[in-house]
Amino acid sequence: MKTNIERGVTILLIFWLTGVSFTIYAQSEKNLIRQGNGLYEEKKFSESEVAYRKAIDKNNMSSDAGFNLGDALFKQKKYEDAGKQFLENSSAITSNNKKSASLYNLGNSFLNANKIQESIEAYKNSLKLNPGSKEAKYNLAYAQDLLKLQQQQQQQQQNKDQKDQDKKDNKKEDQHKDQNKDQNKNQDNKQNQNQKDQQQQQQQRGISKEDAQRLLNAIANDEKNVQEKVKLAKAAQEKVKTLRNW
Repeated sequence: MKTNIERGVTILLIFWLTGVSFTIYAQSEKNLIRQGNGLYEEKKFSESEVAYRKAIDKNNMSSDAGFNLGDALFKQKKYEDAGKQFLENSSAITSNNKKSASLYNLGNSFLNANKIQESIEAYKNSLKLNPGSKEAKYNLAYAQDLLKLQQQQQQQQQNKDQKDQDKKDNKKEDQHKDQNKDQNKNQDNKQNQNQKDQQQQQQQRGISKEDAQRLLNAIANDEKNVQEKVKLAKAAQEKVKTLRNW
């Protein structure tokens, strides 16, 4: 089942040379390309790849074999390898039409490899050489829409991630506040308990030093007053004489 990208991409296959079946022995570059084209039309893409590679071995400057090799790789979903082949091929081609077609297929390879920005640049370069290409215009618009959608999804994901992070940070802050409250509460409880313990200890020990000193002072004052009273009584007895009978 084709993906959305595959439905939006049209691959160009250029058969620069057409031909009929032939023997596999003593094959020339052109015959190998013909063989590859026949296998490609039969959807035997891996076999056609082999034939195109053999043609390149015969003539490594063959732009036709290099282009069709990229197509065979593309059909096998070897998009990275296909892109490299089309990029190399576009650099070797002098014809604007062929170069434009190679850059177009380079864009398709990038698009299927999810390298959307690179595919846009390839389509633009293809259109510079062939402004009338409907396929390149369509795929360029498709890639640009796809890039906008991808950017929107990335932004939404970033916003979601930021919200999730904010929630985590707020939760940590609330937990920290709760911990501080518990610590303060424990400290208050500890202080109250210490005060109670001190009061109990004082009650167990009895009166304080200050109270004891005041009590001793009061007792001393009472004793002094008593002594003064005794002295006054003795003095009074000495001064007052008892009357005698006449």
